[in-house]
Amino acid sequence: MDKLVIEGGKPLSGTIVIQGAKNAALPILAASLLAEGTITVDHVPDLLDIDVMLNILRELGCRAEHAGGTVVLDTETAHTSHVPESLMRQMRSSIFLMGPLLARFGETQVYQPGGCAIGERKIDLHLEGLKALGAEIEEFGNRIICRADKLTGADIHLSFPSVGATENIMMAAVLAEGRTTISNAAREPEIQDLQRFLNTMGAKIMGAGTDTITIDGVQSLTPCRYKVIPDRIVAGTIMVAAAATRGQVTLQNTQPAHLSSLIHVLRRAGVQIIVDGDIIKVGSSARPRAVERIVTSPYPAFPTDLQSQVMVLLTLADGLSVLKETIFEGRLKHVDELTRMGADIRVDLNAAFIRGVPRLYGATVEATDLRAGAALVIAGLAAQGKTVVEQIHHIDRGYDKIETMLSRLGARIMRNSPVPNN
Repeated sequence: MDKLVIEGGKPLSGTIVIQGAKNAALPILAASLLAEGTITVDHVPDLLDIDVMLNILRELGCRAEHAGGTVVLDTETAHTSHVPESLMRQMRSSIFLMGPLLARFGETQVYQPGGCAIGERKIDLHLEGLKALGAEIEEFGNRIICRADKLTGADIHLSFPSVGATENIMMAAVLAEGRTTISNAAREPEIQDLQRFLNTMGAKIMGAGTDTITIDGVQSLTPCRYKVIPDRIVAGTIMVAAAATRGQVTLQNTQPAHLSSLIHVLRRAGVQIIVDGDIIKVGSSARPRAVERIVTSPYPAFPTDLQSQVMVLLTLADGLSVLKETIFEGRLKHVDELTRMGADIRVDLNAAFIRGVPRLYGATVEATDLRAGAALVIAGLAAQGKTVVEQIHHIDRGYDKIETMLSRLGARIMRNSPVPNN
């Protein structure tokens, strides 16, 4: 298995262009099935999760090419709605295919999805939403079969503002008869991007970005060309890395409004941030200040996907910080790895009490999930000595060649790939 080897202690410096958003690209690629023909999606990052989604689309009969950040899909040749279990187990976001396949073919067979082990992530809300639109659903162990002779608009209230459920319902409802209203909908920027993509193909959706989304069903959609928004989590990871290493980094191709909660936290920690259009400049030359309380919650509050990265910064802060995780109960596994590097963290249920230390020390650590892996890379960059991060296939799911990206900012980081046996 590949490893990342990091020589820490060097401030990041330079300019970086932020990649397209994985969490926007994946549902957009799934939604491409709703129109028959050639669809072009630009600014798509080169990630393991993207590869899995494209392989699933190929298994369904689509032709798919990905080169230079552009995906070209021919969905007209799709001929099956059965998603292979082996591919679904590789990625949580494969569940996005339920809505589009049901809307296009009137039935689909899928399996419980895989992904990072960060806690329980049930798909009940997805299934309840599709049932409300008229789907009949049968579950046989890990296998799920959905059928609907006709999808009909409905008023759907989500008990929790689930991003995936909101997007799956949106995609199914665009070809349903009549109006669908989703209340207590998730408000993430990626949902807004999905609405823009679907509307570009001819859908009639309003309200994404608020807690109420309205979809008026249409007869058909038309293929289009579309550009994915920048990845706010990748941008946030680089911002935290710049602060943790006491560096000076300029980020281009960002949407600062999507990062307002992180910017607020970093400024509380004493980090200097300047916003100019789609450019964010991050600078820090002093030890960060402790932040009394951070709580993860659905957008626009502080994102769970940046919790582990910010925790690294707080391990180096002057004073006691408290970070509470309210979304995924399994998202504090990186604490043990950080304590190996000298961090002083105590966990009580879903809260981490972080007493800052003057420095971290290099160690061999293991990425337990995608964002925890990114956090350990940041810790390695800021630490004294050499850090080895193992199980980095998790990181490759969300960061396009993270070692190349950070090397451009002066980081001493390299990928160590094992030599295959002859």
